[in-house]
Amino acid sequence: MGSFFSVANKKSQQTEGDGVSPNETSKRQKMLPTVDEESPRLIPNFPDELSLQIIARLPRICYFNVRLVSKKWKSTIMSSELYKVRKELETTEEWLYLLIKVGESNLLWHALDPRSKIWQRVPNMPNLIDEEESRKCCSRLWMWNVVEGIRIAEVIRGFLGQKDAFDDMPFCGCAIGAVDGCLYVLGGFSKASTMRCVWRFDPIQNMWSKVTSMSTGRAYCKTGILNNKLYVVGGVSQGQTGLVPLQSAEVFDPSTDSWSDVPSMPFSRAQVMPSAFLADMLKPIATGLTSYMGRLCVPQSLYSWPFFVDVGGEIYDPETNSWIEMPSGMGEGWPAKQAGTKLSVVVDGELYAFDPSNSMDSGRIKVYDRGEDAWKVVIGKVPIYDSAESESPYLLAGFHGKLHVITKDANHDIAVLQAGLRDNLESSPSVSTLSQSTLHESPELAAESDAAIVWRVVANRDFGQAELVSCQVIDI
Repeated sequence: MGSFFSVANKKSQQTEGDGVSPNETSKRQKMLPTVDEESPRLIPNFPDELSLQIIARLPRICYFNVRLVSKKWKSTIMSSELYKVRKELETTEEWLYLLIKVGESNLLWHALDPRSKIWQRVPNMPNLIDEEESRKCCSRLWMWNVVEGIRIAEVIRGFLGQKDAFDDMPFCGCAIGAVDGCLYVLGGFSKASTMRCVWRFDPIQNMWSKVTSMSTGRAYCKTGILNNKLYVVGGVSQGQTGLVPLQSAEVFDPSTDSWSDVPSMPFSRAQVMPSAFLADMLKPIATGLTSYMGRLCVPQSLYSWPFFVDVGGEIYDPETNSWIEMPSGMGEGWPAKQAGTKLSVVVDGELYAFDPSNSMDSGRIKVYDRGEDAWKVVIGKVPIYDSAESESPYLLAGFHGKLHVITKDANHDIAVLQAGLRDNLESSPSVSTLSQSTLHESPELAAESDAAIVWRVVANRDFGQAELVSCQVIDI
């Protein structure tokens, strides 16, 4: 098509030289097919195929501005073809998507480009929950968000009628996942019932859309990715006598927009109790999920407020479509924060978890040793601030081949911290920025167990009184 326009323009110029009237020339130009009013090509005198290769090499942060060049540029920036080329050229970029709670009831997403350190606001999630019903639901279930675990009916009744920070917040108890370059928000509570609905955010189109719902309504479930599919495990559902812990699991295939059943997750060790009383009192729950070595690792606990007892866990193998008992060292030693939730992340093939170490302002990073079936401390001190006032004082993420901790710094700003070797950081071009960071000025915040590990501030921002909720990394 590009060559067609070139030939047409040459003919037009020749006829003008032969004495054709301006009106006739104008008529002929109007009859020519056009792709865009401003320019028939993305870049003048360049084939669109070559222009696409050039655009694919631009940093993704530039797309917010270059899409304003023309309508054709905008459609190109929002086309799937461009991002296929980026994958072929290996120019994709990992961005951090952070979910925070601002004020009393607002859940907001922000995207961070770690290289430019620029934050972008993500459009609000659809609010389809009736405000009054949401108030009833979340006032009953506020303490769920504190522990992300099971609350038996008697405990919940103690909070009935109390107004608190989550009264007007939709998506109470939802789960978060990311697959195939998109964010997913799954389930949660609405009108005092657990929801089946699933919402997807497409960063390319910069919009939310509803996808096929789960087969089971659930809240506070765990999510993981295997083979470009989104797995959902456990959580709770609304039963006749209150909230019931779930053992069911299902998997979403984004290529077909469909859900399939997965064998229910067993609680092998939870079934072996010293007495019938404890077996009736303690409720088994899934307290984490991590995709590791091509399988889903789900640590478990027995719970009865305010007590948590680790009972190992289960591992799902997609090749055999079955569950096996988690190695004892992995399950029983999986670090857990105050309320039993076990947060972990895989970076460069290694499984890491944060251990609060019975401290309110610090913690340690442990790595799982498969050979010895044990967790070992690799970073002796991680700077964590304001944990007493926050429900989620920290989050873990892995991108650019590094382990990251998202927390609040000494100024109560949300900070993204990167753990790295001191020698590597000193040779990095960005090391000059460390002299202005809080962590660099406070050497006591470096890891105690390994002096070679230092923390670098990737980015920070003042979000006011925002609290951390969840995060995901997307590579597009």
